[in-house]
Amino acid sequence: MRLRVEFTTEPFDLDEAPAHAVVAREVIQSAELDAVDVGPFGNTAEGGADAVLTAVDSLLRRTLASGATRVSLQINVIGEGPR
Repeated sequence: MRLRVEFTTEPFDLDEAPAHAVVAREVIQSAELDAVDVGPFGNTAEGGADAVLTAVDSLLRRTLASGATRVSLQINVIGEGPR
């Protein structure tokens, strides 16, 4: 199964990326995902279910430990099997 995750971390800081946002970017970019799009107001990534769920677990644990007060995410099934 293939999944797409969309997420944001808060609080926002328009002047400088907060530590939790930097950590989120590092987690997603280092995971075995494809179609990664990291932006200032939202982030998306796609991949196999195991890779996405592993990345989400790390994302939640590490961003909360780095000062995030809210993590909003949505996961959608986008297909069956590998890309």
